[in-house]
Amino acid sequence: MKFIMKVITILTIYSTAFAQQNNSNDSIYIVNDSVLIPTRSGFNISTTIIRKKTTSKPLPVILFYTTYYQGVNDAYFAKLSADKDYVGIVAYARGIRSNLKEYAPFEHEGTDVYDIIDWISRQSWCDGKVGMYGGSYTGFSQWATVKNTHPALKTIVPQVAVMPGFDMPMENNVPFGNILGWANDNIYKNKPYDRGLVFEWFNKGTSFRSIDSLGNQPNPIFQEWLKHPSYDAYWKSMVPTPEEFSKINIPILSTTGYYDGSQIGALEYFKLHYKYNKNANHYFVIGPYDHWSGQSRSKDSLMGYKIDSVANIGMRDLAFQWLDYILKNKTKPELLEDKVNYQVMGTNEWRHAPSLKETNNDSLTFYLDNITLTSQKPKKIEFKKQIVDFKNRKSQNNYFTPQIIFDTLDVSNGLIFKSQPFENEFLINGSFSGKLFSSINKKDMDVSLALYELMPNGKYFFLTRYVGRASYAKDNSKRQLLVPNKKESIPFDNTRFISKKISKGSRLVILLNINKHPFEIINYGSGKPVSDETINDAKEPLQIKWYNESFIKIPVWIN
Repeated sequence: MKFIMKVITILTIYSTAFAQQNNSNDSIYIVNDSVLIPTRSGFNISTTIIRKKTTSKPLPVILFYTTYYQGVNDAYFAKLSADKDYVGIVAYARGIRSNLKEYAPFEHEGTDVYDIIDWISRQSWCDGKVGMYGGSYTGFSQWATVKNTHPALKTIVPQVAVMPGFDMPMENNVPFGNILGWANDNIYKNKPYDRGLVFEWFNKGTSFRSIDSLGNQPNPIFQEWLKHPSYDAYWKSMVPTPEEFSKINIPILSTTGYYDGSQIGALEYFKLHYKYNKNANHYFVIGPYDHWSGQSRSKDSLMGYKIDSVANIGMRDLAFQWLDYILKNKTKPELLEDKVNYQVMGTNEWRHAPSLKETNNDSLTFYLDNITLTSQKPKKIEFKKQIVDFKNRKSQNNYFTPQIIFDTLDVSNGLIFKSQPFENEFLINGSFSGKLFSSINKKDMDVSLALYELMPNGKYFFLTRYVGRASYAKDNSKRQLLVPNKKESIPFDNTRFISKKISKGSRLVILLNINKHPFEIINYGSGKPVSDETINDAKEPLQIKWYNESFIKIPVWIN
């Protein structure tokens, strides 16, 4: 069986390789390990506090709040701050380094981190100013913190920040297959599930909810998340409300990447902040980075693609430049020429705009007509058929993109639509959207729609992908089942921002498919809760009619 390699990593695991050992002489630091900070809830938060011994006056504090514990390596993040003449603090989520029975991911940061900052602000070594930075869950924690901003918190730098329920542990209401291992391996520190577990689940056809039982290791976090397939009050309570966004007035720097699994969340925070606070002081940086390089160091080559030299910068360095700017009144980072700063792949340049809307000046609309992407709306309504037999475990509908640039496209039982070669070059700048029209013989389906550039040399360049559950397409908080054999519309706009020069002679390519493989949940279309469905719910094959009214809209910059 062939493996599917996910293009993006969903959550950062601060492994030993990532949390590099600090080479500095530890004798220059004052290290207070396992300091317990009290909170109003009665639960103490475990922290490590590091200062330089040569420090004689109160300093600004950099708080790095994390849900991961990697032992002595974690001091690295506090020492980074101390080396830059801050007090460095690493604080752990409730229950980490104490009692995991108290641990509840995403649920307590809004109050716990406020109390941590309050305690910090009253210490003699703090000058009254606190900043936060960091990525993934650490990025999320900063947004939870500014639901009620403490007066001492002067800035946050959320990097590749996840948005619970929005882009993690599910994207457009489709749960990720790797969420099972996240808590098991990184939080509970259990023996990792066997690598063959997903294949066992796939071949047996048991429910998605049963995977931890198959692995003989119950996973309470996995089970809790599956109880909330909608973007419901449980998830929404974890991030700022519209009113809370309107009151966030501290300066913010967000960073993410085109190939970051959490980009959708990072982008949504930025959008909502400006939507509800027109005077927000919020900068956004995005480029050819994945979940790792969007918060630490860039790499010369990303998934086989050699990035432009101007994109080869360190996001952690940028974070500290920003912290110096806000907390020490130093110069603003040169890269931040405007509120939106994006690197256009293939041009070796950064561009800057006052808003996301102003990164593009036009849009291209293409209809999925027969096997083509055409700019002309079809005069005659027709459709293409697709059949997916969920009972057949000998074949898979894989989304397989281990590299950004590759020679051939694995169609994997999907449908391909290609545009004509373009007569002039242009830039794709922004997030593509569209609407699919279809009728199916079932009540639901999970749609995968990947976008590529077919370059003049015959190679494919992976741009981005949409994945979403049809029954939540109109409202991610309310499931609306499809009516069998009735033409339905499936709108989509929650996709990743991408910026790339499209060459003269290139084509755009869409690969449209339905998930059926071991690495993501399988939606059998019965209308039952999808995580409870089994192969017994498959019954007759899924039969789809994709109508040529379906279209995609791509934001572009045309000179």
